[in-house]
Amino acid sequence: MRVNAYAKINWSLRVTGKRADGFHDLETLFQTISLPDTLTFEASDRLKLTCDDPTIPVDARNLVIRAAANANVAITLHKEIPAGGGLGGGSSDAAATLIALGKASPEIALSLGSDVPFFLMGGTAYATGRGEILTPLPRVGGVPLLLLIPDERVSTARAFAMLQRFSPPLGIDLYRTMIDDDLLSHATELTNDFEEPIFAMLPSLRTLKMKLYDAGAAWAAMSGSGSTIVGAFRNAADRDSARERFSDVRAVSAETI
Repeated sequence: MRVNAYAKINWSLRVTGKRADGFHDLETLFQTISLPDTLTFEASDRLKLTCDDPTIPVDARNLVIRAAANANVAITLHKEIPAGGGLGGGSSDAAATLIALGKASPEIALSLGSDVPFFLMGGTAYATGRGEILTPLPRVGGVPLLLLIPDERVSTARAFAMLQRFSPPLGIDLYRTMIDDDLLSHATELTNDFEEPIFAMLPSLRTLKMKLYDAGAAWAAMSGSGSTIVGAFRNAADRDSARERFSDVRAVSAETI
């Protein structure tokens, strides 16, 4: 059996406070996109994982192994989603594994990671708590995207440690209104609280964001805690034209799904 595990972006990501359990409270607008990892599952006498990216661990550090638990299955993971890029690849791989093995429980998903439950749902969703309290919203599909994937990687734990301030939530009704009105026309309201500290550490990422706007993006932002910078365009022709301006960084075309 072969399944795709799709990446996500965050249209907006606000960190609203720190919790007593050490986690942070978030308000985010999740969106799945068409960039997938691919997992192949075959019967085996024991659980094993292989991956075509040698930098990816294939032991219990990998969420796929933890999601599969003690299943007798051989899993082959083909990576397209960069690790440490803010696109949720590891979490999506874990969710795809839960679905493939008939273990698609939100409780199990949350035990693996804060955004794994979203990948059981997909589409466009408003999330609070650690990112696990999810409400599906009207799907923002078919938006052409350009993903700029720099060599630099950002540790999520380090990104949280660098936060200097928290933001008040906007509330689900405002996000629903933005989607109904035309989400891309609300670019200035769709902010990512991680940009300020990460851009201070890696100013080249801020430059990439500005270059996306210069290239005609209707909205541009860092996804998650970085380091991928995403631009959304009004049409595929504008996106494809913009891509030609980024020969010095990995640039990947995708769309919202």
